[in-house]
Amino acid sequence: MAEGAFAQAQPAGPPVAQSRPRFGRVRRLFRNGLPIGPLLLFGMVVIAGLSGDGLAPHDPGALNLGAAFRPPAWLAGGSAAHLFGTDNLGRDIFSRVIVGANIALVVAAYAIVLSGTVGALVGMVAGFFGGAVDALVMRLVDIQMSIPSLALALVLAAVLNPGLSTVVIVITITYWTWYARIIRGEILSLKERDYVALARVAGVSTPVIFARHLLPNILNTLLVLATLQIGQVIIFEASLSFLGLGIQSPDVSWGLMLADARNYIQNAWWAITIPGVAIALTCLSANLIGDWLRDTIDPKRRQL
Repeated sequence: MAEGAFAQAQPAGPPVAQSRPRFGRVRRLFRNGLPIGPLLLFGMVVIAGLSGDGLAPHDPGALNLGAAFRPPAWLAGGSAAHLFGTDNLGRDIFSRVIVGANIALVVAAYAIVLSGTVGALVGMVAGFFGGAVDALVMRLVDIQMSIPSLALALVLAAVLNPGLSTVVIVITITYWTWYARIIRGEILSLKERDYVALARVAGVSTPVIFARHLLPNILNTLLVLATLQIGQVIIFEASLSFLGLGIQSPDVSWGLMLADARNYIQNAWWAITIPGVAIALTCLSANLIGDWLRDTIDPKRRQL
């Protein structure tokens, strides 16, 4: 009895600090190491795209035939006034690369938001209701994925006028199936959880279940998918513009720069190499960021 009373009389020790969930999430972001290089590179592309003409030292569409085929500044005959040289019409390549980043980001933003929204909604409906709805949606997905995206772009370009809106429509129609298939698989697992079953038994409406119980649990997946899709969308837009089905002059696009310089590759290799390098580095940095984000967010890939 005395020992028990003495034990109860001892002062309590200092409270043990408990890690808060938000700090745990922050620690997970740094656990695998931030991809500093890709983040800096992609950040530069974002800054260039958001600035538009603000960072461009020259008018990207200004013609100067007397300054055509000027080499980059680091080559003999180059000038600091044209850091990346000029093209066949004397336009400053550095300025056009900066302005072309704006088109790439705009197309990526619109296409990813639209295709992600459509694909997520279709996948949620198919996975949640199942049965005939699921079978019908998945057959539509299979049919859509069996159509070559380039052939679809040719058809739409023949019906619509080539331009920014056509590129966004083609990419949205092409990539919504990717979101639909993956989100459907997520919903098939989530709808079997106890909290979803209890909500259905309690008479909670389907839109409320979607908004409160399903959508918050697939946001991480949507974020990773969107990040991984940035590079694909940029390459797709550049391909359409290169073939004359996408962005049209006087607008500036990296793919359009490649198309304009393809006939002068022997005389001015920099005119086609520099926008190609811009596409490659932007897509590579976006993919590396997406891979890092997937490894950080996905609990199956996260290293404990």
